[in-house]
Amino acid sequence: MTASPVPKAGSASVPSSEPAGTVAIWLATRNGAAFLDEQLRSLAVQTHPSIDIWASDDGSTDATPTILSAWQDRWAKGTFSVRGGPGKGFAENFRALIANDAAQADFFACCDQDDVWEAHKLETALAWMRSQDGSLPLLFCSRTLTVSQSGEPIGISPLFRRKPSFRNALVQSLAGGNTMVLNRAARDIVALASRRSPFVSHDWWMYQLVTGAGGIVHYSPEPLVRYRQHGANLVGANTSWTARLGRLRRLLRGQFAEWSEMNLAGLERNRDLLTPDAIDTMELFARARGARNPFAAATGLKRSGVYRQTPQGTLGLWAALVLRRM
Repeated sequence: MTASPVPKAGSASVPSSEPAGTVAIWLATRNGAAFLDEQLRSLAVQTHPSIDIWASDDGSTDATPTILSAWQDRWAKGTFSVRGGPGKGFAENFRALIANDAAQADFFACCDQDDVWEAHKLETALAWMRSQDGSLPLLFCSRTLTVSQSGEPIGISPLFRRKPSFRNALVQSLAGGNTMVLNRAARDIVALASRRSPFVSHDWWMYQLVTGAGGIVHYSPEPLVRYRQHGANLVGANTSWTARLGRLRRLLRGQFAEWSEMNLAGLERNRDLLTPDAIDTMELFARARGARNPFAAATGLKRSGVYRQTPQGTLGLWAALVLRRM
């Protein structure tokens, strides 16, 4: 199989006089042979020098295991571990990776099997983290550049301008997991919570936990991942009208309500990790969802302060409340 060359980064790497620190990359795979080699080559050319790969393959029947084995033999930036996944879907595969204490590092990043990372992605994330209080849970994320199956640019994910917070995280995932990097403090919280509870998706879960625990989330406006749009993707590009209609359909058939229920159940199991303010917000939101009286529901939702990143999204949130689909 021949893959196209790894695209060059859009800007120079971010220099640092600080020790590099090891980054552990959680790579979840299943039948990803078509694009996996290109994804791995974009990890190999990262300007950050110390990277361990922790791959979990969820029962691939294509050449994915062969590709992983070949990279395992020639990986030069650190260790390259491959293990079998739980065989229960992408969320459980990432959950197994996150909860695995064998991965010891200073920073942690999530990786899909079919994207391309810009060469300075990790260095950019770590430069921001070094400017923060490392004792706090820190999460870096960014926009993505959507590309076609062949790698041609299609569009950039929306630029969200409202502040990342737990009040936003309760009702929206801010960024894709493929853009997220965590420091050790954030990873320890997410790992503990993930051992206690399943989740809807790892990106949404990490955003909720880091903000709920009083951590800091930085959302970079620079696209640092080339998100490949193709037929096998589980999630479509956030910029398309098809994606917007898909979200509306999920709302109307109650899937958003199911996701909210699962998120709240998981957060409740981990309330000892949350700040008092986050607990108050969670309880107000839960009461608003369960209120039978429309006025009480609306009052509760307003008091909770939850919001989505766009006016249209917030309007959809209120529509979900009216339709009892929240």
